[in-house]
Amino acid sequence: MKVTVDQDKCVASGQCVVAAMEVFDQREEDGIVVLLNAEPPAEQADDIRHAAAVCPAVAIEVRD
Repeated sequence: MKVTVDQDKCVASGQCVVAAMEVFDQREEDGIVVLLNAEPPAEQADDIRHAAAVCPAVAIEVRD
């Protein structure tokens, strides 16, 4: 699994962090998404897909 984020699209809602805090974080100064692990383990796949689905800015891309 490969995860990418588009920080330019991010609206700092934090839904990704709530869904998969092991993979996503937010910058302190503006809340924009920070990708912690671009190639997370398979056991986190469901949480990551959920994070991508709930992102209001569609800023997360997941590829298998």
